[in-house]
Amino acid sequence: MRTSSGVARRGTPHGPVELFYEDLGDPADAPVLLIMGLGAQLPMWPDGFCGQLVDAGYRVIRFDHRDTGLSAKMHGLRARGSVYRRIGRYLLGRSSPVPYTLVDMTGDVVALLDHLGVARAHVVGASLGGMLAQILAATEPGRVASLGIIMSTTGKPLSAPPAWRVLKLAFDQPARDASTEEKLAFEVRNVEVFNGPNFLPSRGELRQRVQQLADRCNYPPGMLRQFDAVLGTGSLLGYSRAITAPTVVLHGSADPMVRPRNGRAVAAAIPGARFVVVDGMGHDLPRPVWRPILEALTENFSQTPPGG
Repeated sequence: MRTSSGVARRGTPHGPVELFYEDLGDPADAPVLLIMGLGAQLPMWPDGFCGQLVDAGYRVIRFDHRDTGLSAKMHGLRARGSVYRRIGRYLLGRSSPVPYTLVDMTGDVVALLDHLGVARAHVVGASLGGMLAQILAATEPGRVASLGIIMSTTGKPLSAPPAWRVLKLAFDQPARDASTEEKLAFEVRNVEVFNGPNFLPSRGELRQRVQQLADRCNYPPGMLRQFDAVLGTGSLLGYSRAITAPTVVLHGSADPMVRPRNGRAVAAAIPGARFVVVDGMGHDLPRPVWRPILEALTENFSQTPPGG
């Protein structure tokens, strides 16, 4: 499989943003842009998943967001005031002042497409990436041939919160003086909780995955800024309702992070969207769920109007 990588650059009020990307498959094939979630590096789109898209005849583009992976870090930026106040406003669908928002991150995505010379792509977003995908499809409709949204939300007022077992992780962090092994074990447990009990890889596989990602990049401040980007943006309903691209919304029936009813609300907000439940899937992309997801996505790709 042909693989190339590079860096796309964009100027912002806070300085230049450089996005690291990988470009897989034949450049002549229809492009599929994969947008991952909060703090999630590009390998979170598994190689095998991407390889199956390439084998199906698509060019696959995946990348690291700003503040993530091998992309630029926005050092020193921080939101002022209480995060709890921002959370409260977000639960009511309201925005807050933050260093950058999801709209700014969507601008990064547009810069990446421009850098690659991609005029129009099938866009697939997971979690936070699904939020960016909604903004992109609403504000740049000519760039989005079709839209796939996986385990995401509109952030509308009073959306369903994460399950308690997810919220509990925030209050059960390892101590500051915890050993490397203890921190690794904590991250493995996080993945186990997000994935849910169904289709859970072995502890050894999870440990290897967490270690590889940590070796590639370990930058907690970036995750906090991306969380603030979500809070600062507020409800996306205005964007969701403006989407015209053929859309499929996929959500795991056992997602403890973004509850299934939030995915159903995304589909309800986007005109003509189809909602697909992936039975047993949590907030992750383990191998057993690839087939139903890829089948739904490629079927949606085919809904693009002729010449689109």
